[in-house]
Amino acid sequence: MTEFDNPGGADIAGSTRRRARPRDAASLILWRDGRDGPELLMGRRNPSLRFMPDVMVFPGGRVDPTDHRAPAARELRAPVLAALNRVGARARAIAIAAARELTEETGLSLGGAVPDLSVLDYLCRAVTPPDRPIRFNARFLIAPASAAQGTLRSSGELTDLGFYTPAAAAAARMATITAMILREFLAWHAMPPAARTRRQLVRILGNDGRVPEVSR
Repeated sequence: MTEFDNPGGADIAGSTRRRARPRDAASLILWRDGRDGPELLMGRRNPSLRFMPDVMVFPGGRVDPTDHRAPAARELRAPVLAALNRVGARARAIAIAAARELTEETGLSLGGAVPDLSVLDYLCRAVTPPDRPIRFNARFLIAPASAAQGTLRSSGELTDLGFYTPAAAAAARMATITAMILREFLAWHAMPPAARTRRQLVRILGNDGRVPEVSR
């Protein structure tokens, strides 16, 4: 992984370089219900990193070539596959990338050595603004903490790993884009399960734009 691996925000503004094409990326929101509401697995970006240093993020990163052919114990459920296909190609590779990044950055795995993609739900996507030299087309997936196995451990990229309430994560410092994704999750979490697959899908553009996804 590199210092530009995490898709939860944007790099330094004001670059005069040619406009960059967004890279496919995936992040995973692992959650559980706590005493004071939902708690989400987050970690702090290493302060020494140039890209988004010292802020709280969800595990995630760019899609690697190997993600396109990696095996899975079980495949995506039909509604999740349909949602991912609506927001771009490579749906399965994106799901594999989310599971892989979870393991690389936190030590946890979805279902064991071969990931179980059937536990995933789709939340939304975020696209880095066009004026940034490093851009991501990041899809945010969701899984219950009960689906994860292993022992939580910090990586060289993420420290202070743990399950945070939204208030605790905000107090620990989040980027604006991460706070927006968190609000999308809280809205999803508040819905009856049957309503989650019928909701309007959204795309977040930069730090201040939230627009409906259009049918492909």
